[in-house]
Amino acid sequence: VAPLTNQSGTGTKVTSAASVAVRHPEPQVWAVDGTPGDSVAFGLAEVFAGKAPDLVVSGTNFGPNVAGLANHSGTVGGAIAALESGVPAIALSTGGLTAPDPVTTVNAMGPTLDFAVKLIDRLRSRARTGPLLPRGVGLNVNHPVIGADGKGRAAGVATTLQDPQTLLEPDFTDSGDGTWKVTVKVALRPAVKGGDVEAVAAGRIAVSPMNADWNPGPVDRAVASVLLAGLRP
Repeated sequence: VAPLTNQSGTGTKVTSAASVAVRHPEPQVWAVDGTPGDSVAFGLAEVFAGKAPDLVVSGTNFGPNVAGLANHSGTVGGAIAALESGVPAIALSTGGLTAPDPVTTVNAMGPTLDFAVKLIDRLRSRARTGPLLPRGVGLNVNHPVIGADGKGRAAGVATTLQDPQTLLEPDFTDSGDGTWKVTVKVALRPAVKGGDVEAVAAGRIAVSPMNADWNPGPVDRAVASVLLAGLRP
């Protein structure tokens, strides 16, 4: 179950319209003409009605969702929608801290998905017959682009916090006709120690615990650290 069209930057938005278009082109494939949050809501209410999945995976996203980018990410928004419904969730993103290069970023999605499989296997083995993650806790995973071709192996895995900086700085220029020209530049500031920006800049996979209000407490972060201890790309 996924959005029918590109929904980058839609954050946690959900549609409030009286109807939504949904396509079902083949078995086990549903395309919702809405946001990632709409897709998760439809999936949980209809496709998985009466039997919620063990895990919702949103992404992998083209480009990073670190720092303030995560607040506006449709990929992260889809994971938040799952957490709001009590379903464990992982948001996956692939990219460095510069403007994504199409070829290397797509190539890096292979290592991203390989790591996602390892991560989920780790969660399954630790969970035994219980939930994959503590109730209400999700993971925002950012995989860097490594090597000239993007297919390189990350330097390690770090349990991180979300760096509070915004990363993007907009500028508006009056066109004189009631419209304003918008330009956006990357305004990278010194990384917070232990944050996702620091990890990705060092070529490591950043795994940031999060909950539906984006403010996990120290206990939940400690639990996630134990789950991830010793994990390698």
